[in-house]
Amino acid sequence: MLNHSYLETPVGLIQIQANEVAVTSILFVEEAEDDVEESTLTKNAVVQLTEYFDKKRKSFSIPLVIDGTAFQQSVWEQVKKVSFGSTATYLQISKLLNNEGGVRAVGTANGKNRFAIVIPCHRVIATSGGLTGYAWGLWRKEWLLYHEGIFTQTKLFD
Repeated sequence: MLNHSYLETPVGLIQIQANEVAVTSILFVEEAEDDVEESTLTKNAVVQLTEYFDKKRKSFSIPLVIDGTAFQQSVWEQVKKVSFGSTATYLQISKLLNNEGGVRAVGTANGKNRFAIVIPCHRVIATSGGLTGYAWGLWRKEWLLYHEGIFTQTKLFD
């Protein structure tokens, strides 16, 4: 059985799911489900994400169950290393994986990330410095990057 918690944020509703041992997903959703059963794990994730949105937390210590292919997991491991307030490019990550031609594959793996903000795929940008791809909408990616102080001048989107 999965437990659920929800958190309303400046960029929408986040659903946190967990089993008995770890969080299984952190996703932006349109609405909360009925009959929500919270757990210590989901409540802890809510606290840490709230601290992130309050600019009191820059990294997370949430136990995660990360399912994916070996390649996806290698991408997500690299993405987790991109610290608050900094970015990496899809090309940089593909080079770190010794797969310089795998830029699109890195983007595809990022798009399958089930841990919004905690595995910070919003910090992965185009080589040009522009925003490309974000499973939950480029406007959210832009907001998160502004929140972290990465973009401080001109907004890229209205």
